[in-house]
Amino acid sequence: MRSFASDNNSGVHPSIMDAVVGANENHALGYGDDFWTESAVKVIREVFGEKAMPFFVFNGTGANSVALQAVTRPYNSILCAETAHINVDECGAPAKMSGCMIVAIPTKDGKLTPELIEPHLVNFGFCHHSQPKAVYISQVSELGTVYTLDEIRSIADLLHSYNMYLHMDGARLANACAYLDCSLKETTVDAGVDILSFGGTKNGMLMGEAVISFREELVDSLQYIRKQTAQLASKLRYLSAQFIPYLKEGLWLENARHANRKAFELAEILGKYPEIHFTQKVESNQLFFTMPEKALQELQKRYFFYLWNEANHEVRLVTSWDTTDEDIYGFANTLSEIMGK
Repeated sequence: MRSFASDNNSGVHPSIMDAVVGANENHALGYGDDFWTESAVKVIREVFGEKAMPFFVFNGTGANSVALQAVTRPYNSILCAETAHINVDECGAPAKMSGCMIVAIPTKDGKLTPELIEPHLVNFGFCHHSQPKAVYISQVSELGTVYTLDEIRSIADLLHSYNMYLHMDGARLANACAYLDCSLKETTVDAGVDILSFGGTKNGMLMGEAVISFREELVDSLQYIRKQTAQLASKLRYLSAQFIPYLKEGLWLENARHANRKAFELAEILGKYPEIHFTQKVESNQLFFTMPEKALQELQKRYFFYLWNEANHEVRLVTSWDTTDEDIYGFANTLSEIMGK
């Protein structure tokens, strides 16, 4: 069943699947002491720079939980946008595992700014209050918007002046780089990010993420946090092997550009109807818009997708690395039939 519900629903790129099958040779040492993991670490450091130290984990929630534990203690607080994945979609896992209070900040576009963050940087040194220690941002944001390099740097500079850390959730980082026309390194370590959850599951990979530390003082504890958080795979090579073609063959950017391009094509189709109103800028492979209730109900009979906000009939559509021309044409024809134009 084809849909625009989520890029999690898409398949696995053939080169990624080949890499997993290729790792299934003979026996190999477990827990990351294997050729594939060693090679993946090398490739990641080539892409992100020598400061990068990756720790491969099973999934995004695990990556965020491991990363945030590495930069906090249980008496700290973690600041994020109100719509952030760790605040809305991870069943409280990062808060439970870190022991930290999550401070959710309202935003209009899913993006934090220094001006939104600064009022929460208070009560340092008072034992009655949680101590702010980390800020979580998503690149791309949960509303499909993209932080510019300057916006990331301005947040990082503010946090570093308070001896705090910036954690980036990069589940759709490739889509952001495709939109900004920049490298993975430029939008992370070069912009001041301290620790990154680097994912590819939404962009053609099978499963798994890498928690990448750019700060030397975090590296020692990460191996223990990963194990204690139940995110260390015994047959780790099947996770790490995927990152080799993903990065070396440029799949990360090729796939993301395709998904973004298909989203822009959908946006052009939707924009033809005055009754449809975009609620966020289209800057990645996610589209947010409202449409008349009756038309929405009819569209739901033909396509599976998620309502973002039922109260105002707001819809989210997501394109993928494997979205086809036929997918776009089919949606366009269906929408034309429903809207009567």
